[in-house]
Amino acid sequence: MLEQDIRDIRENLRRERYPNEAAVSQGIVLRLLHTLGWPIHEAQVVHPEYTLEGRRVDFALCYPANEPRIFIEVKGVGKGTGAERQLFEYAFHQGVPLAVLTDGREWSFFLPAGEGSYGKRRVCKLDLSASDIAESVQRFERYLRYDDVRSGAARKAAQDDYQNVIHERQKRQIHMALPEAWARLVAEEHDTLLKWVTDRVEGLCGHKPDPGTVARFLQEMAHQTGARSPRTPARPSNLSDPPPAPDETGSTDVTLPQPLNMGPAGVPLPQPLTSPHPSSTSTPGDIGFTLFGEFVPCRNQRDVLIRAIEALTNRDSSFIESFVALPQHGRTRRYIALHRSGLYPGSPHLAQESRQLRSGYWIGLNVNQEDIERIIKLACEVAGIGYGTDLTITLK
Repeated sequence: MLEQDIRDIRENLRRERYPNEAAVSQGIVLRLLHTLGWPIHEAQVVHPEYTLEGRRVDFALCYPANEPRIFIEVKGVGKGTGAERQLFEYAFHQGVPLAVLTDGREWSFFLPAGEGSYGKRRVCKLDLSASDIAESVQRFERYLRYDDVRSGAARKAAQDDYQNVIHERQKRQIHMALPEAWARLVAEEHDTLLKWVTDRVEGLCGHKPDPGTVARFLQEMAHQTGARSPRTPARPSNLSDPPPAPDETGSTDVTLPQPLNMGPAGVPLPQPLTSPHPSSTSTPGDIGFTLFGEFVPCRNQRDVLIRAIEALTNRDSSFIESFVALPQHGRTRRYIALHRSGLYPGSPHLAQESRQLRSGYWIGLNVNQEDIERIIKLACEVAGIGYGTDLTITLK
């Protein structure tokens, strides 16, 4: 039944049948809660307009009666931007373990007691217009089923999933740090690394190389793989790493970084994450962007968008997650999404013009110059840098 509810809601969203917040509350939120077993007509359990010291949250799901376990903040379709702060204030003040923000189409589940920014405390985000229906059913049942909320199973499930989110984030950060660690070991001529390679060479050929020969070899390997020297100032790296050339359809899809390869003498070689340093100067008419004084030339306007987003991700690995976690991007679309299908809800053909970033997320490329400026400006806000000062773009 929950699956059919979601199918009906998707169709109604497509037909724009939820014109305001009240319609979303009545036609989507209460409908789903009823199917999940909540007694929606018992105001002490599904408490509408829950008031807390002059503040109000749209729904408090309570057990026992009048004791909130979950807060749900409802907005009109496409109007959820910036509502997390208010919701988190409510949840923190009341000690509510789970908070939900929805505009009917997008559902974000948060653990208010988590760490970091609002985006980092998000357990899950669903888009009813684009997410797999089976996954949506599973998530709603996992976090909002009445019996599981009463037993505490829903809270434990959300906490377990949150720990998995943290673990995956840590794995990505480790993967991004591996080339830097390798570069530092090589640049510092670490004794353990030199001895390890020396012993391996001697075991293979019976001759022991001198430390200088081994050190030079490792430096050459690091240079060939493009590893950034740790002695360079800690400025945004990987700015000019060129994306792959588009195929005949204009797609520039890439795959996620692969495990480390093995080089000569059994030395593990990291995947190249950088390429030669970008130009620090530009000439009139150059298309590109400048990040903290370093100019990156680009092939075209789309290339500016892709490389700028990649540069901000390389600067702070949590940036891309925080950007994707924003409740709203465009009025009817998302600029970046975890899945390609999430970019253009209701218009899947437009997602053909998209690219998978190194982080694994997808970015839509059905954009014009105004869109590019708007997306990069929003990205600067998320990254906490100044658009037009720390990052400037040249599109023509």
